[in-house]
Amino acid sequence: MRRVNVIGVGMTKFTSPKALRPYTEMGKEALLDVFKDAGIEYKEIEQAYCGWVYADSCAGQKVLYEVGMTGIPIFNVNNNCSTGSNALFLARQAVASGVVECALALGFEQMKPGALGIVFDDRPIPMQKFFEKTFEIVPQTPGAAMAAMLFGGAGFEHQKKYGTKNETFAKITVKARKHAEHNERAIFRNLVTLEEVLASPPQAPPLTRLQCCPPTCGAAAAIVCSDEFAKKHKISKPVYIAAQSMITDFSGSFENRSCMSICGYDMTVAAAKAVYNESGIGPEDVKLVELHDCFTANELITYEGLGLTPEGTAEKFIEDGDNTYGGRVVTNPSGGLLSKGHPLGATGLAQCAELVWQLRGEAGVRQVEGARIALQHNIGLGGAVVVTMYRKD
Repeated sequence: MRRVNVIGVGMTKFTSPKALRPYTEMGKEALLDVFKDAGIEYKEIEQAYCGWVYADSCAGQKVLYEVGMTGIPIFNVNNNCSTGSNALFLARQAVASGVVECALALGFEQMKPGALGIVFDDRPIPMQKFFEKTFEIVPQTPGAAMAAMLFGGAGFEHQKKYGTKNETFAKITVKARKHAEHNERAIFRNLVTLEEVLASPPQAPPLTRLQCCPPTCGAAAAIVCSDEFAKKHKISKPVYIAAQSMITDFSGSFENRSCMSICGYDMTVAAAKAVYNESGIGPEDVKLVELHDCFTANELITYEGLGLTPEGTAEKFIEDGDNTYGGRVVTNPSGGLLSKGHPLGATGLAQCAELVWQLRGEAGVRQVEGARIALQHNIGLGGAVVVTMYRKD
């Protein structure tokens, strides 16, 4: 398997669904951005992987045809919230295996206002068993969104096990807004206090509204290539993918009677271990992370799932400030999903873009000093987790 380099990234500013930007427009903007960043043209792409959740078949072709029609294979990818990273996984795999020298991963989403809901009510629901197993453990919360109940259940489980306080979850939103203040592509850049987070409308315990990511529209992209391709284009010392793992659910997701397992904790643990083993880099070496903070509860349990702090110590990790600048690991310097927004198909590639900018030293005010190694975590219930390790020599 060959080394795979990330030679270009692109990303739109994330917006509210009320902006009514069509996915074709956002996708094209991200594409033009990524080609400019990489310094290559579309005709040099040999395969393309397009991620989206809410669109009709062949939406990937619809977007890519805006920049060219070269006859290359175009694959459409949909794995819920991990879709963007799934597209990156496949593009990396194509280059690593020697099938192609250069591949494109693109993610986009045009969402509607309001919480995520069931689109097709006349056929089996893929998430049905996740809902059923969750409500065997915790009661439904009237008026709360399904996703909030799932991840709220995971947070409640952590509270029962380790005594984690409501305030600890809320502090994650306060941190996220501080980081997003300096991210021009984030949708929520205003600072909030702990009191404001706790006083926002309650969702599924222990979550409040400001602890839930908003539905957002946007697009992001990455171009990956072999060492030979990079050398040919005189790209020296690019950021590269040191390891990557994609994991789907184990039987324990339904058998453990654990909301944390249902919400992907076991997948996260397995994917992280695989990446650490493959890269030879341990969690103690990681100083920069973009992780899937769709809800504060998920960020908190993911600290432990990724091994950034031992099980049961996430509260101390947060209280000590080890999850932000000046601490042990800067988590979500972009502001994360809580502040940047979460256009499902684009999220994984937006995380990739942030980490590439950080490793190049191009992140401006939010730059993590001395960043040479970065970890990415992207989860989609239903389910799949992708964990990726990036390096810059």
